Amino acid sequence: MPSADVDSPLRLSNRAARRLFLERHGLADDPSRRLVKDELQSLIERLGFVQVDSINTVARAHDLILFSRRQCYRPKQLKSLLEKERSLFEHWTHDASIIPTCFYPYWQMRFARNKERLKERWRTWRREGYEEKFDDVLAHIRQHGPVMSRDMGEGEKKNNGGWWDWHPSKTALEYLWRTGRLAVCGREGFQKVYDLSERVIADEHRSNRPEEAETVDWACSSALDRLGFGTSGEIAAFWDGVRPAEAKAWCAEKLGKELIEVAIGTVSGKPHKVLARPDVAEQAEAAAEPPARIRVLSPFDPAIRDRKRTERLFGFNYRIEVFVPEPKRKYGYYVFPLLEGDRLIGRIDMKCRRDAGVLDVSALWPEPKVRLGQGRIRRLEAELDRVRRFTGCDRVAFADGWIREPL
Repeated sequence: MPSADVDSPLRLSNRAARRLFLERHGLADDPSRRLVKDELQSLIERLGFVQVDSINTVARAHDLILFSRRQCYRPKQLKSLLEKERSLFEHWTHDASIIPTCFYPYWQMRFARNKERLKERWRTWRREGYEEKFDDVLAHIRQHGPVMSRDMGEGEKKNNGGWWDWHPSKTALEYLWRTGRLAVCGREGFQKVYDLSERVIADEHRSNRPEEAETVDWACSSALDRLGFGTSGEIAAFWDGVRPAEAKAWCAEKLGKELIEVAIGTVSGKPHKVLARPDVAEQAEAAAEPPARIRVLSPFDPAIRDRKRTERLFGFNYRIEVFVPEPKRKYGYYVFPLLEGDRLIGRIDMKCRRDAGVLDVSALWPEPKVRLGQGRIRRLEAELDRVRRFTGCDRVAFADGWIREPL
């Protein structure tokens, strides 16, 4: 039970903290519940955003994030909200993300700050010539409609820069998108389709321009409510839209009024000091127990995005090894964490061979002290069968020796 005295902050056990944290991330709900579009919209508003990523070894990150919370979710529901109803839009938080359009006004500050920040950053990357393309790009879209980067820049010389090997018109498209002049109206394959913001975002959202102080207050308050508790740095990092100093000042202003200090129990046993709402103990007590079933999480799931928090709360050390040279990988290219109840019990390496209709499972590494008894294996097989159906595969295939020893 939480406890406190006059000389020390409120204490919240590790188990209570995990339960509250998972509840705030939609992982304490019954994943078998039906899901209609309005409920999907509400789920994303509750999460705040869903990260987008191009890797598709099993499913796109945003699809797997939503599927892990509602097994009835289907990608066409998200596409409808994004491209038809426009109740979601795509932009940046800490990375490219799908965000509720009702939050769009609070991105106005980001757009304004990006105007100079991106120019400075791209100058160091030797991006050149893109500013001269702004009028041409806008005029082309105004006349011809939505475009992809491949539709622009014929004959233009690309800047040298590896992944960032963009021609000036592509750079102009990205700059105009990140500063609010353009919006992403859809994707073909995984390529962004750009259009004028006024054709994509309703005027009620574009014309609402909160002051910076209001935006900082909203960003910090909404981040804390979605985390359940956090440091000022964690609050700033949630949306990645306010500066750490702004979040620190906000926390200092609210402390003792709208915020209290809390000592969170960690797996290591060393309490971690954070900030929370005054009723955090009651919130933790009321939070539902996460379902006992096993669920596959995306490597980009918001619940494990902060690796340090994941290790403190769950004792789970996780790293995406996509960019690690193969001989130096500890586990694999794109390995999925496994959640069971309120514990992260292991990680699994698997891939869809869509041409053959097979979900290939290469390896499973349980966490230390996690016993793979028959009941747990059955629960894992049930989850893999759900993933198989979601991805359109016909069967699951297990490699010889797929159950490994903990590393």
